Amino acid sequence: MKKLILASMLTLCSSAVFADVAVIVNPANANALSQEDIKKIYLGKSKSFADGTKVNPVNQNGTAVADEFNDKLVGKSGSQLNAYWSKLVFTGKGTPPGKLDNDQAVIDFVAANADAIGYIDSAKVSDKVKVVGKY
Repeated sequence: MKKLILASMLTLCSSAVFADVAVIVNPANANALSQEDIKKIYLGKSKSFADGTKVNPVNQNGTAVADEFNDKLVGKSGSQLNAYWSKLVFTGKGTPPGKLDNDQAVIDFVAANADAIGYIDSAKVSDKVKVVGKY
């Protein structure tokens, strides 16, 4: 019985950790974004959407969704990303995206800013934002 309970708990935990990440923008944003476009935005290599509009990316601060996003889309761990941005900031070549604490804060920020892009757990998507990719 203990093994069954433990297996059930592990299954629940692993599904929460490996949730799909939804990349979201403001509903007024008509730009299509590839996975490579998103990666460039979050690495500071692209500062605007395809239509020339300045992009305002936001990260989540130390959440499981942030870890999943960094791994799946950016291809770096949290510590690798921190080192990457530290170097750019030190040399004056970039400023990292701002950080918000949770999915709802990201939804609210993106819904209120036409130039914003963020990511959330795909289960939390609402009609206040537009999904441009699920990973």
